[in-house]
Parts: sequence; C-alpha cells; structure tokens
Amino acid sequence: MIEALSGLGAGEVDDLTASDVLHAIRDRKAAEDRAAADQLVLAAWWADLHPPESIHDAASFTVPGCEHEEPIAGDGAPLVAEFCVAELGTVLGISTTAAKKLIGHALELRHRLPRLWEQVHSGRVPAWRARAVAEATIHSSPALTREAAGFVDSQVAAVAGRIGQAQLDRLLADTIRRYDLATADPTADPEDGWQHVDPRHVTVDKDDVHYAGTLHLEAELDLADALDLDRAVAHHAAVQKALGSQLSLDARRAKALGELARQQTALDLHADRGGFEARSSTTDKARTSTTDESGPDLPAAREVVIHAHFDASVVGEQTVFGPTGRMENGQRLVLLDQVRSWCADSRTKVTIKPVIDLNAQLTAQSYDLPDRIREQIILRDRTCVFPSCTRPARGCDIDHITAYDHDAEAKGRPQPGPTRSDNLACLCRFHHRLKTHSAWRYEMTAPGVFEWTSPHGHRYRRDHTGTTALDPPAAPPGIPRPRRR
Repeated sequence: MIEALSGLGAGEVDDLTASDVLHAIRDRKAAEDRAAADQLVLAAWWADLHPPESIHDAASFTVPGCEHEEPIAGDGAPLVAEFCVAELGTVLGISTTAAKKLIGHALELRHRLPRLWEQVHSGRVPAWRARAVAEATIHSSPALTREAAGFVDSQVAAVAGRIGQAQLDRLLADTIRRYDLATADPTADPEDGWQHVDPRHVTVDKDDVHYAGTLHLEAELDLADALDLDRAVAHHAAVQKALGSQLSLDARRAKALGELARQQTALDLHADRGGFEARSSTTDKARTSTTDESGPDLPAAREVVIHAHFDASVVGEQTVFGPTGRMENGQRLVLLDQVRSWCADSRTKVTIKPVIDLNAQLTAQSYDLPDRIREQIILRDRTCVFPSCTRPARGCDIDHITAYDHDAEAKGRPQPGPTRSDNLACLCRFHHRLKTHSAWRYEMTAPGVFEWTSPHGHRYRRDHTGTTALDPPAAPPGIPRPRRR
C-alpha cells in the first residue's frame, strides 16, 4: 500500500485509514531524512571533484565588519574551488551562500566530525541536527583545531546528536578551555586562561522589510547602558501617551527609540498641541512645524530618501498615484499613506528622486555609466540577476552582458558591448567575477528577463518573479551511488 502512494493525489487520501496515514507519513519522513543524508554525501563528492588551483581560489565566507574571511570548513577539511559552489546552488534552487554552507557542513562532518557523519548515514541522527553542530564547529571563535573538533564529535555522538544550542555553546566553551585555544588571545584573562568575548552589538536587518514598513533590530548592551536605555524608552513612551497618542505601549516604545536616535526631546513634541499622532497627518503640516511660532526654527532631525515605486496616471492636469507600491529595499509592498506618514513625522527633510522610464533605451558613448543609466538599471533589475541571488541591486556592480571592447574605436571596428540599457545588468561582486572568470554565460531576452547557462549546460530564466529552471540536460543513465567515506 505504502509504495503505491508515491504519486498520491488529494482525492486518494480519502481512501486511507488512520493507520495508513501514520504509516505513509512516517515513511515519507524517513525518505526525507535519507534524501538529506544523501545530499550531504553528494555535496562532499562535488567538492572532491572541484579542488582549487590555489588557496586564493578557495571558497570562503566573508565576515561582516572584518577584513578576513573564514574557510568553508574547519582545519583538516579540503579546500573547494570558489566558482563550483554557484552551480550546485542553482541546481538545488538555493542561493550561492546556502550552497556554500551545504558543502561546508558536508566536509566538516566527513573530515572533522566522523562519528556524527556515520550516525547521519546510519539513520540515528537527522541531517539537520548534524548540520547545526557542523555550523557551530566551523565558525567557532577561536577556531577549533582538528583534535578539538574530534572531542566535540565524541561528546555529541555519545548522545546521538540530541544536544540543544545552549548545551552546544557550553560544550564549545569547555573545548576551548580544555585545549587552551584562547591563550594566544591578547584579551584573554591570565587568571583562568579563558578568552574575553565581548558580546555587545546592535544589528539592524536592513534586507528584511516587514509588510508594515518595519525592520528587525537586535542588540546586546552593557548592563548599565541597557537599563538606561530602558528607562529612556519608557519615559518617551509615557510622554507620547500624555500628549494624546493612541498607539499601544509596544508601538510607543518603538517610536521612542526612533526619537532617541534623532536626539530629540519631548519638548519639541509640544509644538503641535493637536496631539502626537496629528503631526503625521500631512506633509505640509510637517514642513510648517519647523517654523511654528511656539517653538524655535530647528534644523531637520531626519533626512528621508525613500526608493518607493508607485503606478501613476494623469487625470486632467493632476497626477494620481495608486494606493500601493513597492519598496525597493526588501522588495515589499508599501502603502502610499505609509510614505506620507514617514515624511510627515518629525522635522523631516524629504528628498524626491526624478521619475525614470524603465522601458526607455538609454545609451552612453563610453564605458563609464552616467548616473541616469545606472539608476535605471538598478530600478529595473531590483536585485542581482544571477539565479536565486537576492542581493539588492544598489549594492551590486553594473555588468556589460557582452563585454565592452576598449580598443574598438582605436582599431576602427564596431563596439560589440555598448553601454546601453539592453546590454547592462546588476550582478553582485561574486557573481560578477563568476561570469567574468568562468564558463557561466547569460543574455537578456527582454527588459529585466535573463537566461543563464551553467558550465554543465543547465539553463535558468531569471526575472522579477524569481528563478525558473529550463529544460535541464538529460542525466546520463545508470549514475552510480557515491561511496560514503
């Protein structure tokens, strides 16, 4: 019965008994675990097939805020050719970074956590649990030696991978002490030989914009600073309520944090006696609030540059904007009323960008891009146009799809790669280098629509809706199952 359910349709579910459902879903979960384990084997084998020519061509992770890079796996694991990672990611429908993690986890488990690797393939430990351990040992600070990683492996394997994140953190800390890995750290405490780790940070996730127009902020502060901030936020929230705000406490606390960031006090809120929220009603009111007779003429506390795109139509002599648009940062839906409130809130300087026709064919006579063409390409592509890449276009390079010939004019031949809208695309730095120095090729088939071909002949279409695989090459018959090491 269970084997016959591989193509189970919605109507056929009605024929299953409760016992059949439990057996079927259990078998599907077991098949999923086996497939995840096989993916690790194949990812490691893919790495074996692509050793780097030199250490400078090895795949690695860039560390935000630092000048160094972390290896794809820990000490003792083989290096991997940098550009091979992208093709594995596109076949799986994941980003290059996610594919890099998959390969790194596979190599970390096979070479530095062999007990856990065997437990994954015997079915005792699910792949996701083993990958969580591998992620921790790869990016441990300070880095774990092969011997130290082996100790972690023995401890985790003894409990069949059943270890939570807090327990894993304590195990790593104990391992670093046990193997004196922190003694070379100039900030180490000489009394106990333990490294001093400063956990303080403030992180704003600018790439994930909520549909409500908010961003996630996470921070780790000094105890005294955190208590002071809590009191200040609570005070500002209370002032807002006293001035008539109808927002919830959480919303008022969040708004207070923004006011603190602009170094405003509650005094300038009294300039408008109509209530705190009334100041967000219109842009004109926000502009006149800085010159209100009841308060001083203060400089702008906030400068707003919002890249939002709205459909517009002309009715008579008036331009009418649609009620919804798209935020460029985060590719999220935004309401026109939201933009009005952001611009109207507080003493705000508003910068308006000129409208650009994304369908126009713009041309430059040289290799360098004028600002107007650069802006058009960024607005058209939105992100890096490589399959499954989501890096925002504003952080990308502008690539000539067909390479620009710098010697064409001097030698009297036509320019094969003009600086023109239909020959330009946004590529993040890694995928720009990939296109330039590897066998990956692409072309623009329509404005904002690109077709990519990988070194092994896999084809993908990339447009505003995402990435679509196109007629992949047929797999050779009788592919042998890779040997597990």
